[in-house]
Amino acid sequence: MITKTPISELNSRMERFRAVMDECNPGWEMAVVFSKVNLYYFTGTMPEGMLLIPRDDEAVLWVRRSFERAQDESLFPLIKPMGSFRDAAQTFNNIPDTIYLETEFVPLAFYKRFQKYFPFESVKPLDRQISFLRSVKSRYEMEIMEKSGVIHRRILEDRVPKILEEGMSEAEFAAKLYSVMVGEGHHGIARFNMFDTEILVGHVCFGESSVYPTYFNGPGGNYGMSPAVPLLGSRERRLKKGDLVFVDVACGVDGYHTDKTMTYMFGAPLPDEVVTVHKKCVDIQNKIAAMLKPGMIPAEIYKDVMESLDENFKHSFMGFKERRVKFLGHGIGLQVDELPVIAEGFSEPLTDGMVLALEPKKGIENVGMVGIENTFKVTEQGGVCITGDNPGLIPVF
Repeated sequence: MITKTPISELNSRMERFRAVMDECNPGWEMAVVFSKVNLYYFTGTMPEGMLLIPRDDEAVLWVRRSFERAQDESLFPLIKPMGSFRDAAQTFNNIPDTIYLETEFVPLAFYKRFQKYFPFESVKPLDRQISFLRSVKSRYEMEIMEKSGVIHRRILEDRVPKILEEGMSEAEFAAKLYSVMVGEGHHGIARFNMFDTEILVGHVCFGESSVYPTYFNGPGGNYGMSPAVPLLGSRERRLKKGDLVFVDVACGVDGYHTDKTMTYMFGAPLPDEVVTVHKKCVDIQNKIAAMLKPGMIPAEIYKDVMESLDENFKHSFMGFKERRVKFLGHGIGLQVDELPVIAEGFSEPLTDGMVLALEPKKGIENVGMVGIENTFKVTEQGGVCITGDNPGLIPVF
């Protein structure tokens, strides 16, 4: 049975989009959406096509493939088939001089093909406006994310300890974990806004693998399958007694994600000093969570937390050695890396309905990445976790 986004939800999103465009870009005449994630947000389906939004007329979802599927899946009011951009262009007597589109997504060759039939003179971005809309979740969206959080907690806190076996490779563990996740209700993919980034499972690491350098903009790392597949578990690194196991994976339901990292001590306890560092990261998560209230400024949260840490702890905090990221958490929803970000430069206040993943972590040489990550709702009482409350370093002896 197809789960359809309610028409009331779609109408609300379009109304909010138009209001934001009127506020940020007075005089705008036409916007166009191409990316499949944003198409899904506005229409409830992911076709090859585009959503044309004239300021003074109805928005139209133009679909190349598959028009039949879009009709089955979507309650969007106006869906039309097209063979090419020409079909849509012929319905307009005048094309505006300026069109707003997703400049972070549209490649130059695609842009030129579109401009051939829509001969506008200039383009302006609408990425920030859509990101702002998506950062505030409706009750409908929040309920889906809460379902994902329940599944996520069960997988990482209850199921993972039962599938860890001495001698298994990271790749074997990743394959078993993926099977468990899909069986529990995960939608099977982790989507990122980050350019040219692809992840099927996530960072699934044994020991020092979790601090090996990668291109991914996050605290952890892993050896990967090969230079061609750097973000999947290694076939060579095998689990042995005394290993720290680091699992940083996204889970999702009906397109909406939660993010969670859990750590495990396999076969033997880790040294006390490692446990102490890990607990400090958990304390930092809880401190940030307490500040996730409407009106709080992400940049000020980041500054407050970072200034509270001593210089020794900052070494390899949020990474390993010099490879460190400059954030403590990030928004999450249809993509894992959304607005807002707990980092310098993010001065827009938090609002009710935002959801953030908090991930204080620290790399330790010859041990791996300790720390934690969970997904929280912004509320008047502070962040409410939707992915479980286990502090990590779960013993698997």
